[in-house]
Amino acid sequence: VNLFCNQQREKVRKASTEGIAIQGQQGARLLPEQLLNEAFILSDLFDIGELAALELLLAGENQQPHFLGLSRGLVAVLLYWDGKLCVANSLRSLIQSRHGKTFTLELSAELVALTTGFTDELMGQGLTKRILTLVSEISVTREFERLQKERGLGNEKHRKEVSDLIKETRQALADSLFAWTCQSPLSKDDTLALIGHLETVTAEADGSLDSVNLALVMALLYCLDVSFLEQGTEDREDLLQALPLLTEKQYVSSVHSRLVEGGPWKLPGLQAVCRLAWSLALRALSQLPQGLALVEFTETDEALADQALLGGVFLFMTEGMLGCEGFSHDEFYTRRLHSLITDFLALMPMKVKQMRNRADEDARLVHMSLQMGSELPSSLRKDLDHLMILIGEFYSKDPFGLELALEFWCPTESLQQNSLQGSYLGMAMQRPPHKQVVLSKFVRQTGDLLPPTLYIPYLRMLKGLANGPQCAHYCFSLLKTNGAPHGENVQVTGSPVSWEHFFHSLMLYHENLRRDLPNTDATQYRLPPIRGITQRELDGLTSFLQLLCTIITWSENARLALCEHPQWTPVVVMLGLLQCSVQPVLKGELLLCLAAFGKSPEIAASLWQSLEYTQILQTVRAPGQKQVAGIEVELNEIESSCEEYPLTRAFCQLISTLIESALPVNLGAGLRAPGFEPYLIFLRDAVFLPFPTRAYRRAAEKWEVADAVLEVFHKLLRDYEPQPSDFVQETVELLGEQVLAHKPPGHSLMFHLLNDSPTLTLCLSLLGEGVHQLDTYATFPGKKQLESAVLHCLCLLDLALQKEVAFMDLLRESQASLIVSPLEQLLQGVSAQSRRADHIVSIARYLYHSSSNPEAAFQSAKILRHISRYPNIQNRLVGDFTHDQAVSDKLMAGFVECLDNEGAEEGLEKGDDSDPAKKEARVRHETQIHILNLLITSLELKPPNLALYLLGYEVKKPVSSTNLQDAGVLGCPRSCLHAILSLLQRGSERRSGPVLTRQAPHLAELCYQVIYQLCACSETSGPTMRYLRTSQDFLFSHLQHLPFILPGDQISALSQMSWLMKTAAIELRVTSLNRQRSHTQRLLNLLLDDQPHTQHTDGETGMEEESRSVSGFLHFDTVSKVRRKLLSVLDAIDFSQDVPELLQLDFFERTQIEQVIANCEHVNEHGHTVCNVKLLHRVLVAEVNALQGMAAIGQRPLLFEVSVDQVVERNRVRRSLSAKRHALQSWRGLVETLLTACPADLIPADDRQLIIRDLLLDLHDKVCLSDAAGELMPIVAGAVFTLTAHLSQSVLSEQQQGAGPEAGASSGFASIANSALHLILRKLLDFILCTGGGFQRLRAHLYGSLLYYLQIAQKPEEPDTLQQAGKSMWERLTAPEDGFSKLQRENLSIIESYGTALMEVVCRDACDGHDIGRMLALAVLDRVLSIDRQSQWLLYVCNSGYLRVLVESLRQDDAALQTMLSPQPPLLKPLYIYESKMALLMRVAKTSQGAVELLRCGLVAQLVECQVFDMVPDSDSHRMFGQRDPSGFIPSPQDRYRQILLPALRLFQVILTSTTTHHQQGAAQVLQWLIVHADTIQGLLRCPELSKGPLQELSLLTGIISRTALPGALEGQDVNSAVLLEFQGHISRFQRQCLSLLSRLAGSERERLLKQAEIAAPGDPAERREEMEVAMQQVCANIMEYCQTLLLQSSAQAQFSICLFSPSVSEPASRDGRTDLALPSAPYSRVPGLGLVLFLLKNSAADFLRYHQSHRQALGKLQSLEQLPPEELKELCAALVSGTGGVEKISSVQRSLLAKRRLVQLINNRAKLLALCSYVIETCLFVLWRHLEYYLLYCTPTDPKDSLLPGASAYRPRLTDGEAPPNSFGRALGLSRVSQQDLEQLLSDMGAGFGEPLQRKLLEVEGLYSQVRSRYTFIQALVRRIRGLLRQPKS
Repeated sequence: VNLFCNQQREKVRKASTEGIAIQGQQGARLLPEQLLNEAFILSDLFDIGELAALELLLAGENQQPHFLGLSRGLVAVLLYWDGKLCVANSLRSLIQSRHGKTFTLELSAELVALTTGFTDELMGQGLTKRILTLVSEISVTREFERLQKERGLGNEKHRKEVSDLIKETRQALADSLFAWTCQSPLSKDDTLALIGHLETVTAEADGSLDSVNLALVMALLYCLDVSFLEQGTEDREDLLQALPLLTEKQYVSSVHSRLVEGGPWKLPGLQAVCRLAWSLALRALSQLPQGLALVEFTETDEALADQALLGGVFLFMTEGMLGCEGFSHDEFYTRRLHSLITDFLALMPMKVKQMRNRADEDARLVHMSLQMGSELPSSLRKDLDHLMILIGEFYSKDPFGLELALEFWCPTESLQQNSLQGSYLGMAMQRPPHKQVVLSKFVRQTGDLLPPTLYIPYLRMLKGLANGPQCAHYCFSLLKTNGAPHGENVQVTGSPVSWEHFFHSLMLYHENLRRDLPNTDATQYRLPPIRGITQRELDGLTSFLQLLCTIITWSENARLALCEHPQWTPVVVMLGLLQCSVQPVLKGELLLCLAAFGKSPEIAASLWQSLEYTQILQTVRAPGQKQVAGIEVELNEIESSCEEYPLTRAFCQLISTLIESALPVNLGAGLRAPGFEPYLIFLRDAVFLPFPTRAYRRAAEKWEVADAVLEVFHKLLRDYEPQPSDFVQETVELLGEQVLAHKPPGHSLMFHLLNDSPTLTLCLSLLGEGVHQLDTYATFPGKKQLESAVLHCLCLLDLALQKEVAFMDLLRESQASLIVSPLEQLLQGVSAQSRRADHIVSIARYLYHSSSNPEAAFQSAKILRHISRYPNIQNRLVGDFTHDQAVSDKLMAGFVECLDNEGAEEGLEKGDDSDPAKKEARVRHETQIHILNLLITSLELKPPNLALYLLGYEVKKPVSSTNLQDAGVLGCPRSCLHAILSLLQRGSERRSGPVLTRQAPHLAELCYQVIYQLCACSETSGPTMRYLRTSQDFLFSHLQHLPFILPGDQISALSQMSWLMKTAAIELRVTSLNRQRSHTQRLLNLLLDDQPHTQHTDGETGMEEESRSVSGFLHFDTVSKVRRKLLSVLDAIDFSQDVPELLQLDFFERTQIEQVIANCEHVNEHGHTVCNVKLLHRVLVAEVNALQGMAAIGQRPLLFEVSVDQVVERNRVRRSLSAKRHALQSWRGLVETLLTACPADLIPADDRQLIIRDLLLDLHDKVCLSDAAGELMPIVAGAVFTLTAHLSQSVLSEQQQGAGPEAGASSGFASIANSALHLILRKLLDFILCTGGGFQRLRAHLYGSLLYYLQIAQKPEEPDTLQQAGKSMWERLTAPEDGFSKLQRENLSIIESYGTALMEVVCRDACDGHDIGRMLALAVLDRVLSIDRQSQWLLYVCNSGYLRVLVESLRQDDAALQTMLSPQPPLLKPLYIYESKMALLMRVAKTSQGAVELLRCGLVAQLVECQVFDMVPDSDSHRMFGQRDPSGFIPSPQDRYRQILLPALRLFQVILTSTTTHHQQGAAQVLQWLIVHADTIQGLLRCPELSKGPLQELSLLTGIISRTALPGALEGQDVNSAVLLEFQGHISRFQRQCLSLLSRLAGSERERLLKQAEIAAPGDPAERREEMEVAMQQVCANIMEYCQTLLLQSSAQAQFSICLFSPSVSEPASRDGRTDLALPSAPYSRVPGLGLVLFLLKNSAADFLRYHQSHRQALGKLQSLEQLPPEELKELCAALVSGTGGVEKISSVQRSLLAKRRLVQLINNRAKLLALCSYVIETCLFVLWRHLEYYLLYCTPTDPKDSLLPGASAYRPRLTDGEAPPNSFGRALGLSRVSQQDLEQLLSDMGAGFGEPLQRKLLEVEGLYSQVRSRYTFIQALVRRIRGLLRQPKS
């Protein structure tokens, strides 16, 4: 056995020069000289090999961050001894697991066999002797001397730790030997060696053994133990065989001779114990059949026992063994000593008898010598005294709750019979064991005829034997039966040890002493000399009171029986004695007895009154009395001068017990102001405040006093809840006058703690002193009490912090005149001792002592957490904590040590504190929780804050400049962040995942939250994420274990996942932004892969995994797949939630209870609304206590149970829902980040679509279940919206990149199959329907999703190549259906399959409710109507009345829209809703039945009444400039007006187009609108400033006017002539304005407008210019169409037609840009000339050719897009991307897509322009021809009077009666002035203008364009006719 043998030396000298080889690494490594020197010192110090020393040093360096302020050498010393301790502990554990006679660890048989074999082997190699040698060799002093010499000892903590390790090592070695002997005996030589070792043992200073030697003594006692054979276990025979006492005679003789004949030992008492044990073993052997062989030895047992008694065996056992503090740590020590004592009493009755006889003899001698006054004889032996005292001492401590003393009581005795004789008769069901009978007899007989000398020891023995609930009961009965049968005649019979005797004596003392009571009215209060009680009587009384105290403490029955006894009245007598002049010690005992009685609430209440009545503490002052009386005098005069304070301590204990049982409010009523206040004042001012300055004979008593009084304060404050009544100054009537009432004691304490009072100062200085004492790591008297007092102080501060908010709120509301300060500010005050503001630092330093004082550390963490909520304090705290570097390091180490603690355990119930180890584990865990909450709270505040300092970030420099390192790297200390990470990382590399998530779910949840907060905060994010990514690979290692499934604690599991997913989302976003592709890719693969995952060594995935084939409908793919991580996380969130049923109450009203519960609710720190169960319980208790009657009493417990359980369940449900919501939100955030923030190319398009499909289907499946919780739906809806948007985007981009619908027409659309798309649509519609009537906001998301979905089937914009018209109708009809139409058709059939239910929901949402929801519902309706070929939906909307509601709501929108036009509008919502409505109405109007329906609903009439159209904003741009929205989001008032006007105009246009059959009706209604708003419209037509906006207005307005303001518009309208005239006036004004507008656009302002379009906005010129061009052409086309219509309507033949243009052909625009038209030179100059038409014709032809050219080029570019140079691509993109740098950032794929989009846009724009130009050309030619024909053929230039007649007569008959000529100005003005000269001029000018070049151009236009249109050769015919007109001679 080489236990602790150190290896021999190997030289390491050359490591610094030649290097040294290291296992697992190539080559040699050079080591610094310094390191080697330290290694040599260690090697010499511990006598270990140099290599081992070197490894130890390096380990020390590695572990250094865990040990504050120690060098690597000092850490190595700790590690060395720690290693030794581990070996010793392992040895002990192995030996404990052996098979044996005393205990078992319940291991498997194979394992036990293995360890037994192994340890037997060790024993064979001499383990015992090695252990004994080591125990003697290793000693703390010797080791310390060696370490001191080599400077191997550091600070006090290091010394303490090293000495503890050395002590524990010795102890573990001794325990190993003890464990061995417990299980199996030692061999002869080993036993003798052990005896040899014990011979040399010496005692400590106080006469006791040290714990190591005690273990060795107990080992020997177990070697000599035969008592186990009595137990009769099944393996008794095997044990007999193994017992050398029976099998080896040699063994017995060797041990016998060694113990009997050996010389005296260094400790004779120890020798006596061994001899006694041996004699008992021999006596036991003699009773066994095998013992016959050992007769020669067993005969000597009596003699041996005598020797033992001579050696003072019992005295040594009491002082030497029980006095050792290690004795109570092992249950088997207790059991062995118990068997030793009981064996002696049972096996050696004669010895016991001898002892009793001897004691009686001695008692007589003593009595005689006392009477004769001579000295006591010297030969007195006190064996029986010592035995009784031993029994008393031994059984009075029962740390393991074994209640071994029960063996001394016979349980079968009849408690009814008082006579002793009857105790064993008939009652026994079975006889008790012989031993028990003997022991019980010993107790009884010893008490009979007890000599006075044994009286006190006997009482002490009884006190020990009464320790325990059952024992106390038996002892009570014994004392009761010992009393005389009849109590009158005490002297005759009755034992002196009986209740009767005790209480009678007490009464006599009281009677005797009461006569000496001084008169309270006397001026002086002197203590007379004590009379009547001698010292012996005093001791006897004290012993009796202690016995009484023990019995009533344990037994409640005894307590009540004694208290209610009519003759004894113990409480009254004791209170009486307390008033007499008795010694303080006795008064102390009396008070402790009263405290024991006060444990019963029913006694406590009366005890208070008695206490008040007897004025033990004087609370009422007599009128003339000057001096105080009672306990206060005793404290100040007697106890202080004696320097001992038993009375004060006992009084504190009494009050402490009583306030726990009952605290009456009306205490002392009638004599003084009622209440506890006088007691509190005494405790505070007379006991607590002076305690540091008093003198103490026993140093420990100082802290005992402090502890006792602080305990009372703690209880008072703990039970205090601030009430409004506490702050009202009440008075009570007393003896006819009003006096102020007292406040509750807790109120008074709070008031003192919230002021800079002496109480608070003393508490704080006590805390300072406490931490100072702990820092010395020395033991001193009263240390335990000091720690307890400090703990009470911390609890007081914590309670004050908890209650101060409520207290101060109530104080403020009451407006009382108290002044208090918040405690957290008082704690920043300056300490009197250190002259620094270090109170909070002192409190925080308790964390550094968490290993020795877990409770104090827990309270300290709690206080710091309360304080950390205040931002102003945090700043100061950081300064205080970091002010002194040494203190700062200690504080940091304290926090880290608490977090690192291995002993913490979660899930232990708070109430179960019976097991101290469990309680400590719970407290340590809660400390961790508080520290993490402190970090979480602090991180929310601005830096610098405590959390940043504790987590190792910079607090003096910017936080973001922190560079986090592993602990120890670059001198970086171990911070809380390292501790948190090491907690989380434990087990994360294993398959089962991080251990913490399962063992301490709540702790893990908070750890993840801290990490998330660090990553989410902008300042800490950078350093944290860098550190987590590089040093820890934290996220990947934790995400791979998702989802966490904890069956017991689902809420915590969800929260853990939430924080982790949130952090992962940030990581994905950050790595994507920083282009760290490999990191992003690795996380994406982890979350999204559905292939079985092989562990990649480098974390990268192979390419073949990326390009996975997609086969058929993949949702049911046959390839073996695993669930995607994201989906399995979703699976872990259970959407169903069991909701507690409503309360079923018979007694209270449910509504009332619900109201009470609602009043008790508050929002906790996590933001959950929970009900405060304690508060509710209090309210209910008060309510129930107020009830009277029997029924109520019976119901009480039931009421509480039901209500409180219900509320607890509700709180759980709320927390559960909240956790699910949080988890789902985090999941959604992660999914959205994956899809939006990560580079798109990391997930290929096909994979992306399948992932989205899986996510969507799973989400829908979960949310559409019948029991899904409604609270989760909004989040799901949001996620569905995002996912559908991405699906749509992905499919569209895939099509744009060329996998067009034709390519995939067979299997479906894109990579995602059509069937999957249909499935998604069905689920989406199910979701919409399952939301029912509520959830409108939620449906807004779903409508958005539906819109995105329907967008997939929308055909993309295709370029108009002008070729389509070439196809015949047949070709178009028989063309195969493309993918888009097919999908659209299928979508529609699915939507229709849902019938009217879906229509109803969508229509309802469109008409009413939440604004965004309405807009989206309107959009959905619009979208569905557009694809609904069968018009099912349209019919429903029309028939169900929804359309009418929509139309009629326009009138209601008018007022809201008018507010939109104020310069600073309110919200723009009404505007957007109006736009959505108009869009839908436009969609309805596109079908003729829809348009008719709209007219029938009175749409136009509604719009006619809207006044908003008349509120045109001023276009004074200078005034507007100041109010422009800088972001450009809010449009200017003109733009807003346009947003209102244009939709209405477009709607009119659509209606006019659709209502072919009812055209007249539609046109008339629209005309009415035009006329009602005529002023506005004429203003718009006169628009001075033509830009893009006004041009758009004009293009629409002119379009409407051209179709409505016609002569025939009024036909069939029954209107009277005045109205008719007015209408005609308006119409003719519209005509004039249109013509003047044409002259501006076609002539004067054309060039300027085109220039302006190019310059206007440099940001987006191309599009703007194109829109302006289109608008201008559109206006021209509309006006020309109007002219054409007017001409055609007036007459079919030219000769009767009206003339709109004068016959002048001059160029309309003069050189300087002014217009001829603007100069009214001639009266008819307002009529534009034909020259304008000609000019327009020329320009249009030129424009046409220009546009055609541009169209061709754009088409060419589109076809050869791949070959375009990059510059040109950039240029194309620039039109669509705003900003200059925008184009540069775009990827090439995106760039070509944008260019393609831009080209399509350009081509379509050009195609539109071409159509318009061609139309303008055609109408111009027609108008020109019509006018020329009239002027050149029919017009006669004569005197007007003659010429007008035939013309007028020809014209008039065509008019109906009610009509005036619509264009009379044309005839009257224009024609009256046409002279012959004008006509000739016309002819010549036209000939010049309409020459060959123009004709050729026009024919070219026809050749290029009209072929593909329907009107082929129209231009050609007109040109030919005009040419004919110009050539023919004038007739």
